[in-house]
Amino acid sequence: MFTIFKSKPVLKDMIPVGYTDIHSHILFGIDDGAKKVEDSNLLMESLISFGFSKCITTPHTIEQVWDNTPEIITAKREELQKLSPELTTKLQLEAASEYMINESFVRLFQEGRLLTLKDKYVLVEISYLSPPLHLQETLFQLQIAGYIPVLAHPERYAYFHHNFEEYQKLKKAGCLFQLNLLSAVGYYGPDVAQAAEKLLKKGLIDFTGSDVHHKNHIDAFSGKVRIKETQALAEAMKNNEFFN
Repeated sequence: MFTIFKSKPVLKDMIPVGYTDIHSHILFGIDDGAKKVEDSNLLMESLISFGFSKCITTPHTIEQVWDNTPEIITAKREELQKLSPELTTKLQLEAASEYMINESFVRLFQEGRLLTLKDKYVLVEISYLSPPLHLQETLFQLQIAGYIPVLAHPERYAYFHHNFEEYQKLKKAGCLFQLNLLSAVGYYGPDVAQAAEKLLKKGLIDFTGSDVHHKNHIDAFSGKVRIKETQALAEAMKNNEFFN
């Protein structure tokens, strides 16, 4: 008996061969991601099994929380490469950072002290509690300094969910959007999944990222995609080829 209802795909089965990840927390002991080298290895092994071929891992840089610098991050990546040479080669591990937009971030980009995804593309995030003051002005100044902002997981900022015009304003301000893949399986809740769906439907998503921190995130890749915009999600994943 035929059915008109198509089964939802499993997220890990949607990952394109040779996928490049631009958001993760694989480096151990440097932020809220992997704690030990064994955790880093688990994350890398899992991503490789899903079809990832390159990972630009992005530990947090947040003043007085994780005071990472390009030197600290680069040294940690090199340490992991020495400890796990086979995995870091097979995954093609590179490193950037995920920067919290605040006053200290302004000082960093004015000094040219950013570790970027590629060229001048920089991964940024904002508080989950409320948008930073002067966000538009900061984005403008960031671009005046020569950088291109890529906003991490815009679907997770709940204060934008009922004020969708703010997303449009950010796009008009030159901000690119990176969707978290796990939003598509409802990992962060139904409201985030709904926001992800709407952003994809409106063509506002430019790139995607795993944002993996730990095993629970890895396990969630075995969940079924809940959103309807699977074609738009697949296209956004393909866009990550830009960072190859």
